[in-house]
Amino acid sequence: MTENEERDARHNARMARKKAVIDDRIAHAQVERGVLLVNAGNGKGKSSAGFGLVARALGHGLQVGVVQFIKGRADTGEEAFFRNQPGVRWHVMGDGFTWDTQDRARDVARAQAAWALAREMLQDPGIGLVVLDELNIALKHHYLEVDAVLADLRARPPRQHVVVTGRGAPAALLDAADTVTDMTPVKHAFAAGVKAMPGMEW
Repeated sequence: MTENEERDARHNARMARKKAVIDDRIAHAQVERGVLLVNAGNGKGKSSAGFGLVARALGHGLQVGVVQFIKGRADTGEEAFFRNQPGVRWHVMGDGFTWDTQDRARDVARAQAAWALAREMLQDPGIGLVVLDELNIALKHHYLEVDAVLADLRARPPRQHVVVTGRGAPAALLDAADTVTDMTPVKHAFAAGVKAMPGMEW
């Protein structure tokens, strides 16, 4: 057997063992229910990952609801695209970043209004995916009560999926989540003086 043949044989053996492990995991993962996914951390991509799931859900014929906390601009690329898609309810409910508004009372009122809308979606079994964009920030600043939010999340229809995004996710939410992804910043163009560009940042 040549050196290349030996290498190929070792590779094939490793892949066969890996396939057996993965197949076993798949065979034991048979529960079908909605999942709670949290995209947290200081890196970019938390909301973008959530909106990627909007596209995936629509591809499978699911109805989707999006509530954007904190964020106030209504000219983002994702909204321009998804708002015109059948099966999407999209609501921008914030007044902008907290350092821009500088008005806690108004931020609290907007967050509570957003949650009232989110609660309606969480009670609708016809909606297969609910994206609660930047909810983590509203929870971090105590605009909403974590326990009340968790109660509504637990009471949602059993097949409904929920994605929560934003920095500063509270521990109780992370504990309740089925899947948690922590976006870790490595490098960002903004640090080198590159302005936020359409199609990349908004």
